[in-house]
Amino acid sequence: MFEAPNAARLKISINGIEPEIWRRIIVPGAWNLEQLHLAIQAAFNWWNYHLHEFEIGGLRYGDAALAEDGSVEGDARVFDERAVRIRDFQGAGIVFSYLYDFGDNWRHQVEIEEMVFLDTPPTHATCIDGARARPPEDVGGISGYEQFLEVLADPKDPEYRETKRWCGGYFDPEWFDIAIADKDVRGALKPNVKRRLHQPKPKATRPSSTGR
Repeated sequence: MFEAPNAARLKISINGIEPEIWRRIIVPGAWNLEQLHLAIQAAFNWWNYHLHEFEIGGLRYGDAALAEDGSVEGDARVFDERAVRIRDFQGAGIVFSYLYDFGDNWRHQVEIEEMVFLDTPPTHATCIDGARARPPEDVGGISGYEQFLEVLADPKDPEYRETKRWCGGYFDPEWFDIAIADKDVRGALKPNVKRRLHQPKPKATRPSSTGR
């Protein structure tokens, strides 16, 4: 007996950065785009204080209330993101974009890799894979991120000390912790979610004892 899919496996990657920064998540098929937005925020630990929108088939979807009062840029109509559910997409291989922060312009590619049936219908999202840390909030887009990495790589740079302080004293572009990401994604819809301001610092290792 054929069981209708009740979830979707998605791969989300940030455009324009190499090596690729990406996350793979599973979300309930009943979720709408507003809920997917919150899951993407959680997967990358974005802070969710900038505007966002989806672009699907040439149409824009976002916060309809902001679109009505003119807070969203552009002349094209913005449709209510709550009106589109994940299960509305038919089949795998569908790709659309998610834009976060109209200033830094972090455009993400969202690919529906597979519509799946889970024995227990999911009530929350999960993160099952990913790679690399997302850029710091308000770093200035792709060009600003590239400059940020150059400064951190050169302790002699006159901006090194201030830049290091600004990012919390530590930043590793290769960092990714699946356990932390999954915990964040599972709680994506909880009210008043607080994101980490900075990347966790690695724990110092104790020197081994020689026994002498």
